[in-house]
Amino acid sequence: MDDDPPVDDERGSRSGELPAGDLPPREILDLDHVYEALGHPRRRYLCYTLLEDAQWSLTDLATKIAAWEADVPEHAVGPDQRERVYVSLYHAHVPKLVDEGIVTFDEETETITAAENAEQVLAALSGMGASLDGDQETHARGDMNE
Repeated sequence: MDDDPPVDDERGSRSGELPAGDLPPREILDLDHVYEALGHPRRRYLCYTLLEDAQWSLTDLATKIAAWEADVPEHAVGPDQRERVYVSLYHAHVPKLVDEGIVTFDEETETITAAENAEQVLAALSGMGASLDGDQETHARGDMNE
């Protein structure tokens, strides 16, 4: 057991500590924010779709998510199903992802695109997706109109 106090190294930091200049930039989301962003299946699904295509209309995304949730082809999604998902995306899920810098949302065109923190979240999804969300990822990245 080593009871010696930590020793300053040549960079001016304590042994085992990162010097202040080696800390990750503030723009990188804390892990808690990444998991919070991915905490709801609809937000995860939205992020999975960004792995397939970096831009989506909110209506197309609502249709795709409604199809996944109902386990039907996209062409079989009814207007009420699509509307329920659209409203939750518009009022809850997309704003949360916008606030975290994961997506941008153009109000005029109702288009969602990847933002500055998307890469970090998508990397987390790629790392955990195969074991946790394999079916959701496969659906989100595929065409379910067959």
